[in-house]
This record gives sequence, structure tokens and C-alpha cells, in this order.
Amino acid sequence: MGRFLFRLPDVGEGVAEAEIVAWHVQAGARIQEDQALVDVMTDKATVEMTSPVEGVIVSLHGEPGAMAPVGSVLVEIEVEGAGEAAPTLAAEAPAAAKPTEAAAPAVAPMANAKLAGPPSVTSAGPPGDAPLASPATRARAHELGIPLQFVAGTGPAGRITAQDLDTHVAGGSPANGQGARYAPKAGVTEVRILGLRRRIAEKMQEAKRRIPHFGYVEEFDLTELEGLREELNAGRTDGRPKLTLLPFFMRALVGVLPDFPQINARYDDEAGVLHRSEGVHIGIATQTPAGLMVPVVAHAEARDLWDCAAELSRVTAAARDGSATRDELTGSTITVTSLGALGGVAATPVINHPEVAIIGPNKLVERAVVQAGHVVVRKMMNVSSSFDHRIVDGFDAARFIQQLKRRIEHPALIFVD
Repeated sequence: MGRFLFRLPDVGEGVAEAEIVAWHVQAGARIQEDQALVDVMTDKATVEMTSPVEGVIVSLHGEPGAMAPVGSVLVEIEVEGAGEAAPTLAAEAPAAAKPTEAAAPAVAPMANAKLAGPPSVTSAGPPGDAPLASPATRARAHELGIPLQFVAGTGPAGRITAQDLDTHVAGGSPANGQGARYAPKAGVTEVRILGLRRRIAEKMQEAKRRIPHFGYVEEFDLTELEGLREELNAGRTDGRPKLTLLPFFMRALVGVLPDFPQINARYDDEAGVLHRSEGVHIGIATQTPAGLMVPVVAHAEARDLWDCAAELSRVTAAARDGSATRDELTGSTITVTSLGALGGVAATPVINHPEVAIIGPNKLVERAVVQAGHVVVRKMMNVSSSFDHRIVDGFDAARFIQQLKRRIEHPALIFVD
């Protein structure tokens, strides 16, 4: 018998480490070749690692949430034959991981969770009266962190006694059976932030810390565009995707960005270099079961309206079902974020670092507006945007959004190069 050491392979160019997300095996389990061992994550891409050998799991190295360097040992497997000599584990080496559910987050109840049972409420007198209790009882209630107005008093005239406090802590019911509807809750649950959610947290924190954001919101009239969209959808042939508003915004961006090359860019603030892109690679903020991801429609400048719609549908579907590749999740030069019907009046979108701008269409609503002295109903949308003030001046951001607005409000311009 021998030991096979399964090491973290190089899962992508430039990747030095990966996060352990979930174990699929536990110590002592017999595994087959190609059986899933562990999920690891890097750069928003989760990769399932499989065993190249058959054997018995001896030990796991690292808890979910731990970072593992490329080349480090993740799993020791007992195999037939010589295997690979196992290293001597020093005292500071990572302890073997405890068996973990494959997709369950680590959850630990707080010690005071025993107080989380439904407390009881009683009225010790007319509304607004202070509860009746002795100074000693009040002091003990303060030590326990129990508001007396939520404790049922069983003493004379509803006076609260020390025994009433004990009953309350034990989760007993009040004498008059009232108040459970408004009972306070004291339980606290700790949930470790792992995997994609931790990457999202790190990315958002980095963006807000490093980028001096400023926002700009403008009102767009989409009445003409909506009429065109409905007409194109009604006449589309088989195989063509249904058009949403986003492909129109994408093509409008393609038409405007050449006049603002500093906006279609990525800023390396450590080197002090702005990388202006000739190609327009549009990130699409997408909510997935695992959290926020940004798949990329690459080279939107080389796609017509229908191709933009098809590629948009493909990459967002891949992000949602977990099949998106690393290349499909990186390389964007500007991002569009939209909540569709859930969009509010306005938003303050966070720039997708290291980009320098993000555009956020909000909810489309019918609104009464004044045109040529008459009140008419138009389909209106507020479009939010954020810019990196180190690279984009407010004047240029305003000109950029106004040019985008002109193309959206006069959709024939979208089709003019």
C-alpha cells in the first residue's frame, strides 16, 4: 500500500491560490477514479476537482473557506502500490478537515440561543404602566437582558417575581397566554461567508475603497424604442432570440464609446496606466443562484442587434447554471447592470474594478410629461451611472450619457455607424 498526494493543480493562468469551497468526501471513505473530491474557487470560477486514482481517503487538508496555494496537498489517498511519499506534517501544518456537507454553509448557533424560545408578554396594568417588580427582581432582569414588559407576572397585582424570570428564561408561557405574537427574539446565528459570496464581498470592498465613484442619473424617453422593440419581436423569425432592452443599450454604447475612449477602459492604478480598449466588451451584471456574477459579451462592436441578444442570452444562462468559463467571466471594459421590472427610481451602481464606468437602466414606467405645451403619456426610464473620477471628469460623463440618451430616444441612430 502507498500514499497518493493530491495537490492543487494550476487552475488558470496567473492563479497562485484557490479557495476551498466544499468537500465531497470525508476521511475513511473509499473513492473511485474520477470521483469528485473538492470544489475550489478562483476569480469567480468554481472548479470541481476529481480524483485521478482509486483508494481510501486518509486525510483532508483545509476547511471550507481556507486558501490553498497551487501545488499544496489537498487530499492524502491510500492506494495500491508505492504511491507518493507523504510529507511529515509539522505542528503548524493545516489540520485535516472535518467531514463537511458538499454545499452547506458553516453555521454555528450562538451560546445564548437557548433564550430564543418564544418569550411571553403580559400586561401588568393599563397600557403605559411600568411593570411591577422589586428592585432585586429588576436588577436580575437587567443582568439577564430581559425587558420586564415582556415577562408575565404571577404575583399580587401582576407583580413580577424571580420565579417569573426563571419561567421566562426557560421559555414558559405567560399566565394569561397573551403576547406571543410580539415576543422578542434573542437568538443569533453565525454564518461563514465562503466561496462566491466572499469573492463578491472582496470585490465590492476593493471597488469602493480604490475607486472614487461619482454618479449621474438622467431620464430617458423610451417610447419610440419600445415601439420598435415590439415590432421587431413580432416579426422575428425562428431561431432569433426575443429582444429585451439590453441589446439596444449595448448597440447604443458601441456607437457612443469611440468618442469617449477613456470610458471604454480598464485602469491599473498601481502602475498608473489606463488601458483603452478598441473592442467593446460589455459585462452584464447577472444574479445567479450562487450570487452576483458578470459574464461578458465580448466584441459587441462586431455584433448586430440580434447577435448581441443571442450572446447576451447565452453567457447569462451559462453564468446561472454554473457552466460559464473563466474567459466568459473576465475581460469586460464596461458593465451594464439592470434589475428590469425590479429596478427602482434610481440606483448607485458599484463600478466593476478595474473598469471606470457602469451603466444602470432602471424600471420602465408610463409617466405624464409635458411636450409642446400638452400633457402626454410617455414610457420613461431613469438611467443611473457611476464613473471613476480619477479618469472621467463630470463634464465628460454628462456628455457621454447625453449622447447615449440621444441614440436611445431616436433608435434609428442605433443602426447608423
